[in-house]
Amino acid sequence: MMNKWILGISLAAMSVAAPVNAGDAAAGQTKAAVCAGCHGADGNSMVPTFPSLAGQHPEYIVKQLSEFKAGDRYDPSMSPMAMPLSEEDMHDLAAYFSAQSRKGGEAAADKIDLGERLYRGGNAAKGLVACTACHGPTGAGIASAKYPSIAGQSAVYIEKQLKDFAAGNRANDPNRMMREIAAKMSADEMAAVAQYMQGLY
Repeated sequence: MMNKWILGISLAAMSVAAPVNAGDAAAGQTKAAVCAGCHGADGNSMVPTFPSLAGQHPEYIVKQLSEFKAGDRYDPSMSPMAMPLSEEDMHDLAAYFSAQSRKGGEAAADKIDLGERLYRGGNAAKGLVACTACHGPTGAGIASAKYPSIAGQSAVYIEKQLKDFAAGNRANDPNRMMREIAAKMSADEMAAVAQYMQGLY
């Protein structure tokens, strides 16, 4: 089972993704004014429940906006915001936010050891794959496979996404990968790996 899962990750990462249209970052900056309240003017959110978009892969941003608009992913704040967006709007926003630098944060000292073990080595006893398989050793993700950059992301936001995946409240992950991973994690493991990712930059 583990080998089949790892093979699936490898095939997805090696696949040639459809190229994302090159958006207009200058136009995206203007359009991003409405996003600033939640995500920050430069994509660095000051509210831990909202993700920082600075430095995120444009492919991933476009994917999430498209899925919010289509209803494949739901959030009471984001879904209404995505509904009026055109494809051009999405690419422009993605171009702007991806060009910004994420500021990152610090991990809680008491979570680092467990968080690092899970992130880099997983938990073989549970069949839990290391986070590095998709998000890389530095948390940069894999743009071509639309695996997000998570380095420096808010721990509060990451932990909520893990809980949502585990509960099936978020289901826009390819091949159920994140749902299967999160379902194997304890609350302590989610908190620890979220803190570690917050400080990984």
